[in-house]
Amino acid sequence: MASTPTNDDPVANPTYLGNISGFFTPGDIGCMSAQGIDLGSYDGVRHHATDIYEQTRAGNMPLGGTPWTAGRVQTFLNWINTGFPMGTTPVPAPSDADASTPGTTSEVRVRKNLAALSQPEIDMLKKAFSGIMALDPTDATSPVNPNSYFGLAALHGLPNAYCMHHVDTYNPWHRVYVKAFEDALRSIEGCSDVTLPYWDITTPVPAMVYEAPFANYTLPINIGDPNDYPAGYVTQRYDAPTIEANLLQAPSVPSDIADALPSPIWGSFQGGGFQQYIIEGHDDGHVSCGPTMSDQSVAAYDPIFWFFHCNWDRLWESWQVLAEATTVPGFTATLDGNTDWLPLALDPYPDTSVQTIVWPDISYDALAGDTKTAPARLAGHALAERAFRVAPTPRVSLRVKDIDRMNIPGTFVMQLMADGEPIARRAFFQPRAPQDCATCRKQSLISLDFRLDQDLITGRTLSVAIEVPSLGKDGANFSLAQAGNPTINVRLLLTED
Repeated sequence: MASTPTNDDPVANPTYLGNISGFFTPGDIGCMSAQGIDLGSYDGVRHHATDIYEQTRAGNMPLGGTPWTAGRVQTFLNWINTGFPMGTTPVPAPSDADASTPGTTSEVRVRKNLAALSQPEIDMLKKAFSGIMALDPTDATSPVNPNSYFGLAALHGLPNAYCMHHVDTYNPWHRVYVKAFEDALRSIEGCSDVTLPYWDITTPVPAMVYEAPFANYTLPINIGDPNDYPAGYVTQRYDAPTIEANLLQAPSVPSDIADALPSPIWGSFQGGGFQQYIIEGHDDGHVSCGPTMSDQSVAAYDPIFWFFHCNWDRLWESWQVLAEATTVPGFTATLDGNTDWLPLALDPYPDTSVQTIVWPDISYDALAGDTKTAPARLAGHALAERAFRVAPTPRVSLRVKDIDRMNIPGTFVMQLMADGEPIARRAFFQPRAPQDCATCRKQSLISLDFRLDQDLITGRTLSVAIEVPSLGKDGANFSLAQAGNPTINVRLLLTED
């Protein structure tokens, strides 16, 4: 493909414009174009990056040309592992681009536990939140990059309502979204070093979230139906003891997190991998916090949303470390299904999911999970070629299967009852008009899993009921017929060896 590099030292943080684009000669581009591979564009190289790496590492490419040196191959691999950065301005030669090149690295932001902030850190955080809350609702540095609190919250909820839930792009999209919010906080004068802290949801609710400006937010203008969300609407949240009690209702949010972190696979909502369990915990966590956090249309307006979602990004980072998925090759090795979503832009942001896998400029003061715990996939099925185990005191998955959510107006809660008494609940977070949401329509039939000790349900008369908070008293027992008459599937949970 190209001549021997003048400098064989691998570049730690290469970019496409600064380094990679210079690896391909016009002859290389013309040769591979005839085979349907565009080496002359960023998208073409990124799309075929794994094949290019494998072929150049083996010396099979360039065809008829000088093989790449080990340094150049390593530079190309580093570009893959750092998320395929585009860069800005081409540099004269690869040897001129290294970790100190402007635009390729920046000071790492360390996000801290909200409960452990010092008083100066709290003061700066309050100043930053107050600053973006005071901005005009229409303030934006670009149409998709607002700095105002209203403009940022409006992307997740009304009036813009970008719905990225119950899909593989859920974690990547929210990772970009949380960073955009943090960038806005840092735009306030005197707050350039602020980082968004996380609320570790397995610990008590920090008292600080009930202090101004974190206690609530008032809508400055109407959004959506003025009867529901008029100007002057004030976000509503439960008190701390209620939130903490809700989080522990079976199956508890801490148990969802505990099931998610050791999973060796990414999975999907129906699959039994990290993604399924962590989204279930996310949905139950939202509903546990109060009326506003339960309502996707306005959830992001409640200031606790940002500490909550910073923690969910921390949990994804924790899983990546435990699953050895902190690089692009490492992450893709955990996938067990469709991968077409990886190179797609995370609308309305230009970032792609694959770019969020490596997030080198942000870290956390502490991650979750036990590195001494062997990865385990807890699921209701196992591959026949693998050995599997059933625990001495087995847990079971009671799945309410094929719920048609299109007719359910907003977030709902599935109650599981034994002998007429509620024993567990499972929430599902969605907009009030899911039939109008393109993301929701792609998965109109969903299932909810209750993972419980077998002794809790054996020999008892079980039933389920749907509650829809947006309907008030009328939603206390939503018709199962309107939800598509879902079925029940009960399975022992297996662990693959």
